[in-house]
Amino acid sequence: MLVVHHPDQALHDPEFVFRTGKFVDQPDRAERYRIFLNIVQEDGHEIVKAPLGSLDPVTEIHDRDYVEFLRTVYSRWAANPDYGPEVIPNVHPTHRMHRKPTELLGELGWYSNSTSCPMTEGTWPAVYASAQTAIHGADRLAASGSPVYALCRPPGHHAYPDLMTGVCFLNNAAIAANRLTKTYGKVALVDIDVHHGNGTQFIFWERPDVLFCSIHVDPRLSAPYYAGHADEIGEGAGRGLNFNQPLPWATPDPLWLEAVDAALTRVREFAPGALVLSLGFDASEHDPVATFKITNDGFAQAGRKFATLDLPTLLVQEGGYLSPHLGGYLRSFFRAFEGKAA
Repeated sequence: MLVVHHPDQALHDPEFVFRTGKFVDQPDRAERYRIFLNIVQEDGHEIVKAPLGSLDPVTEIHDRDYVEFLRTVYSRWAANPDYGPEVIPNVHPTHRMHRKPTELLGELGWYSNSTSCPMTEGTWPAVYASAQTAIHGADRLAASGSPVYALCRPPGHHAYPDLMTGVCFLNNAAIAANRLTKTYGKVALVDIDVHHGNGTQFIFWERPDVLFCSIHVDPRLSAPYYAGHADEIGEGAGRGLNFNQPLPWATPDPLWLEAVDAALTRVREFAPGALVLSLGFDASEHDPVATFKITNDGFAQAGRKFATLDLPTLLVQEGGYLSPHLGGYLRSFFRAFEGKAA
């Protein structure tokens, strides 16, 4: 399988994140990128570095002002000698407040709904490289039709057109899916990260050319909390093209794989020209988010199931956090998807 990446993705590496009233270890460490890259190197996949190209494909999905904010916010923050080493918001608007301020702290809160996206000097280069990895992956898929893995990090499926949230800044999978509609017409986007792809859902909510299916922990129990219910089916031209399957805490392989089958049924009914898979491994039994109980064999079975669609497929990396088993999940999924022995 062709693997696309860019080393700048490791430049974003905050050590801590403020949650539950305290600083805790940041789950999205740069080591994730190196673990995935080492696995594909060891297994002999063709690996290319994404060119750092135009922002035009990004701004087809994200507001230009938001992208410019991400590009410049660290330098604005660093100009204040009394501010800390990482950019973290401390105010946020609510649904009662509708005017974006121009002052830094107010604007920072406008573009973020949590403290889960600390930013450093290396954040924008990493975010930009991650998006460009997805874009180049989409272009290589469109050129060949052969499967491509976009090793994206930071992940992206929580990001809205003008909102960073859940360690996501730019929505890599949505950017790629939108780009692929220009070649394939209709695209299916399936998200198997343990958390609902709320940003992706929002982006394609009214679009008739992208089917979005998400398999995730029940939002009544876990982040992102405010989206991901089964009755959210899209609106307008996109009505019926949003398919959420919220599952209970500690979901095991059989129930999860049933949900995969249900998503694949929807994909076949939609009859897209291509598939984008938001590939998260944080549903695993050993992941530090400790939500689902998916085993190595469960991910392998999912890989075989997605291969049966026989569609041009772009795999976009989402979650999956540090444990001794992380790289093995990617290896098992790849080998099963490609029809190789474990």
